[in-house]
Amino acid sequence: MTQDELKQAVALAAVETIKPYLGTGAALGIGTGSTADLFIDALAPYAREIGGTVASSERSAIRLKKHGIEVLDLNSVRDIPVYVDGADEIDHGMHMIKGGGGAQTREKIVAAVADRFVCIADESKLVNTLGKFPLPVEVIPLARSYVARQLMKLAAEHPMVEVNWRLKPDGSAFMTDNGCVILDVKGLSIADPVELEGRLNQIPGIVTHGIFARRPADVLLLGTSTGVRTITAASHTK
Repeated sequence: MTQDELKQAVALAAVETIKPYLGTGAALGIGTGSTADLFIDALAPYAREIGGTVASSERSAIRLKKHGIEVLDLNSVRDIPVYVDGADEIDHGMHMIKGGGGAQTREKIVAAVADRFVCIADESKLVNTLGKFPLPVEVIPLARSYVARQLMKLAAEHPMVEVNWRLKPDGSAFMTDNGCVILDVKGLSIADPVELEGRLNQIPGIVTHGIFARRPADVLLLGTSTGVRTITAASHTK
């Protein structure tokens, strides 16, 4: 199966996880990215049964609205029973790197509110150690140079580390939905994602970053050549 076919398979499997909430009025958390796009498309036949959604990006909100699915402001929602989103990398403890699409801040907020986080990914995203995918760090523009210098201190532990300011193809700065810039940190090998997440949280100027370890996924729907596997941290074996 191609990677696109694997993504489609997990998107369809994810629809089954939200069916218990259809017709209940519950708000669903919806992530961002290519796999999340397929999940949104798969929700279209159930638009009238979905009580509402909280989207983690403007991109996802637009796609949901095109399917006639209501998008709610998170401030108007008290509970989110389930949040479905992809990952750029996920390890065997359900820790993730997210933010390849630049939506990590809103993704982390919605995930924090949700009772259950369902990660949908193809088998190429499952890794032993996080860090091959560059870690996105969302930064207030004023603090970009300062934060970059602080991130370069990681080179003491990760000698191959590089910090790159994310730019668009035309050479202009990539801006998040929050009006911030992104620094992508390459060359990491993250043995303790929880510890590094906490350390980065202490750097002034960082809005958030793409390590999802203190709030990991509860379930991973993994697309493989032999079908979709349902994995949890407790049940997973390498």
